Amino acid sequence: MEIINRIPRMMSTGRELRTGGARIGLVPTGGGLHEGHLSLMSRARELCDSVIVSILPDQDVEKPAVDLARDAELAFTRGVDFIFAPAAEDMFGKGFSTSVTVQGLSEKLEGASLGGHYRGVTTAVNKLLNIVNPHFAFLDRKDAQRAILVKRMVRELAMDVEIVVCPIVREEDGLALSLANAGLSTEERKAAIVLRRALERCQSLYNGGEREADRLIASMQSMVEAEPLARIDYVAITDTDRLDACDSVPGDMPTLVSLAVFIGATRLTDNIVLNGEL
Repeated sequence: MEIINRIPRMMSTGRELRTGGARIGLVPTGGGLHEGHLSLMSRARELCDSVIVSILPDQDVEKPAVDLARDAELAFTRGVDFIFAPAAEDMFGKGFSTSVTVQGLSEKLEGASLGGHYRGVTTAVNKLLNIVNPHFAFLDRKDAQRAILVKRMVRELAMDVEIVVCPIVREEDGLALSLANAGLSTEERKAAIVLRRALERCQSLYNGGEREADRLIASMQSMVEAEPLARIDYVAITDTDRLDACDSVPGDMPTLVSLAVFIGATRLTDNIVLNGEL
């Protein structure tokens, strides 16, 4: 496995791989790898000849410093061929003034709480795809909005890459894997299961024939509000194209059910897709 830090080297490597006929898979990450990321690498290994993992921390989200040696060891266990870990100043140096925005979608759901976060995400992913030039890029459904935004960007800009959205990886008790989980106390960790339980209630009601979005949302809200350590940021049922709120869940297309909840001071998110996948 080779670690590449410079953009020209990564570009030339991508060209060489394509010229040699290799199918290239990219797994874009922000570092701090966990089993959710590793599952994407395993899926990429199944579909591709060469697997590249990019490590580019979000510049507008506070996270622990990336331990590249640790992340490289984990990536190696999943058969990754290259790690692309450019310096932030090389990707977005002084005077960088270009951005890619999926207008009308970036400001909804998570975007309403995170300001211009998704403008940064789509700009970074666009640049990574241009540098690596992969055949496939692998994203997880944990950040469903990111997956939807990137798929729309790729489609509308006619980019030559297929976006593969993989299932959420969960703990044994159902809590979605996330770096944020490390901030939970023992009691908060127990309380956090309420997110998954609320989504399961929604799924159960849907399976039982309920289609009214207001009723499904109310059922989830009541469950979360019954947990003393939980505070709702939002609960939403939207389409998977424009992220517009649904009055009722259609029976012929996928519908995203998502929620963001503070458990103590830690903000957690989770989601399911009714009637299909992203």
